[in-house]
Amino acid sequence: MTSAHTLVGTALATAVLLAMAVAVTPYGPFAAGATPPAAAVTIEEFAFVPGDLTIAPGTTVAWVNKDEAPHTIITDDKTVRSGALDTGDAFSHQFTTPGTYSYHCSLHPQMTGHIIVQ
Repeated sequence: MTSAHTLVGTALATAVLLAMAVAVTPYGPFAAGATPPAAAVTIEEFAFVPGDLTIAPGTTVAWVNKDEAPHTIITDDKTVRSGALDTGDAFSHQFTTPGTYSYHCSLHPQMTGHIIVQ
């Protein structure tokens, strides 16, 4: 990956995180027609940060890879799957059903996390 490509990827990931930070709303229902709330998980130093994330139904979670190694997101029940995320790449999924979603990186199975929808 060229340094220009890395800079563009990093700038894009930063823009996604900033846009999501502005969109975050308090837990609970959101107005009809409003943009669903968003939350972010970063991937750094071979870990999901935060490892456990509690969100409201309808929240979109975005994972952004800040590691030099590629990573994936896959729920243990395999209902949510990303492709390989290179440095600066992002993947998002909207969680609409309450429950606990355990996930891991298929390339590094020791990397695990949980999305708690309530």
